[in-house]
Amino acid sequence: MTELPDDVISFLSEGTRTAKLGFVAADGRPLVAPVWFIVDGQQLVFNTGKTTAKGRALYRDPRVVLCIDDDRPPFSFVQVQGTAAIGEDPAEVLATATRIGGRYMGEDRAEEFGRRNGVPGELVVRVTPTKVLKAFNLAD
Repeated sequence: MTELPDDVISFLSEGTRTAKLGFVAADGRPLVAPVWFIVDGQQLVFNTGKTTAKGRALYRDPRVVLCIDDDRPPFSFVQVQGTAAIGEDPAEVLATATRIGGRYMGEDRAEEFGRRNGVPGELVVRVTPTKVLKAFNLAD
């Protein structure tokens, strides 16, 4: 496991940046999909459906990459390469969906989004970093 440095955790936790998740389709094609996420200790965590392209791909091959960027000047990004572990525990799915909902939609709507997204058929995906690349303030 590669550690997430404090400056990376701060960048990843700031605001409502959406991660772009890279994964491999069944036929070998590279695919990218946006995901809402949280940082939980040294892992990036998101929810997805078990039968979605993301969910099916992660069961086949747990290797992933997430890219999170700030597209405003002076421009910054973090890339986290890692391995995904999938969980289906209903309590963990609901808790994660609620935390993610609070981050992206505001604490006043956290429970609403938790109930909406923390349902049977959803997964908790925990990405443990194997490599972290960062570039802050590229245009300075």
